[in-house]
Amino acid sequence: MVKIEQLNGVTLAYLGDATYEVYIRRHLLDLNITKVNLLQQKAKHYVSAKAQAALINLMLEENILSDEEIRIYKNGRNAKKYTKAKNTGVLTYHMSTGFEALIGYLDIKKDQKRLEELILWCIKKVESGETDAEQFE
Repeated sequence: MVKIEQLNGVTLAYLGDATYEVYIRRHLLDLNITKVNLLQQKAKHYVSAKAQAALINLMLEENILSDEEIRIYKNGRNAKKYTKAKNTGVLTYHMSTGFEALIGYLDIKKDQKRLEELILWCIKKVESGETDAEQFE
């Protein structure tokens, strides 16, 4: 059994990336979007580094994260990464890594209620147009 305390931010982000994407893909399929190209096009509004940076920025602005969740986000954001950002700036990449670390943390902690609460919040923000991903490089 893996102990959460032994996992660094990048490892949590690795899990969080997959977890978040599964939720988003399931959501898009629930909307009856079944064409792969359209699924991919829609998914980027939720799962791109820019979208994730915009979402975590809104979470911080709206003060919806606990102190522990902010700590996990910051640890993920500040973790040493061994890959480079491909289509975005370094700051955006770091913010999105922190977002994914938070999702991964909640998943591995098995806090399904809070995980789903935050993901549903993200979905609502994206669908309402409240995320301004263009502000991020």
